[in-house]
Amino acid sequence: MSLAEEARRTLTDWSAPDPVQDDLRRAYLDHLERHPDGMWRRCASGHLTGSALVVDPAGERVLLTLHRKLGMWLQMGGHCEEGDRDLAGVALREAEEESGIAGLRLLEGGPVRLDRHDTPCAWHLDVQYAALAPAGATPTISEESRDLRWFGYPEVASVADASVVALVEATRELLDRRGASPTAG
Repeated sequence: MSLAEEARRTLTDWSAPDPVQDDLRRAYLDHLERHPDGMWRRCASGHLTGSALVVDPAGERVLLTLHRKLGMWLQMGGHCEEGDRDLAGVALREAEEESGIAGLRLLEGGPVRLDRHDTPCAWHLDVQYAALAPAGATPTISEESRDLRWFGYPEVASVADASVVALVEATRELLDRRGASPTAG
């Protein structure tokens, strides 16, 4: 199965949490129908990307990167590459590369949310996941970052934009539904 076919399957199977997210889900599917190259950076009309919010093992903090080019605190993420098999793998690869943390584990259940945003290269149709860091994880700044820092949930709104705040809130809700521990269920 191609990456585009897998993306269509992921988006078709995903249960959006609200009508706004469902509209985005349908827009992503429409984009893939209209743009055979819609998974790739070369698609100037926009392309799907994968990202992951890294959560500490206790479920109390999130790791954000101060993006080198954009100068914003963001979750880890980026473009699909040849050889990627699925969007979850894109998100996990990007999170490990940008955080320097090996052994991240995506939360089960597929994407947490979707976010479409304009960037210097094109529109990003971001498929956002959440990943748990292993115990004792120590982040390492990559060439794509100016800084990496753990933030308590209440701190995120003071440093990040509404998209990151929404991802943090959706991730917290997901963790809360699973019980007190982020590793539960």
